[in-house]
Amino acid sequence: MTSEELYELARQRREDERRQVEEERRERLARLQAQRSEVVARQKAELAALDKQIKQLGADTAKGRGRGSSTSNLSQHVVDIINERGQMSTRELKGELESRGFEARNISQTLAYLKRNGRVVSTARGVYAAA
Repeated sequence: MTSEELYELARQRREDERRQVEEERRERLARLQAQRSEVVARQKAELAALDKQIKQLGADTAKGRGRGSSTSNLSQHVVDIINERGQMSTRELKGELESRGFEARNISQTLAYLKRNGRVVSTARGVYAAA
């Protein structure tokens, strides 16, 4: 064999190995995706059973509320608190929300959202009033 033939044979072997590795990767990915689908299906079934038990006891479940419901609920409470007090600082608002049992981690984003939508106005830096 000539050196060109040996080089071509080595190149072909590397290409075959690369294809084999890629095919094994794709097969593993397909197996993992199938496994994930099975886990999700099992989890949905378990959640449905729990929701049914919760509903039988007369409580609402989170199902059907849709995306952003807790945020809109928080937003509504923020607007209600500001309407009650007239004007509040972010720190006072956060304390009031926490005393009412709400997690106020994203209060600045919530206030920015409410301000963009015209539901509150900023009277000073960090101070908000009802629109």
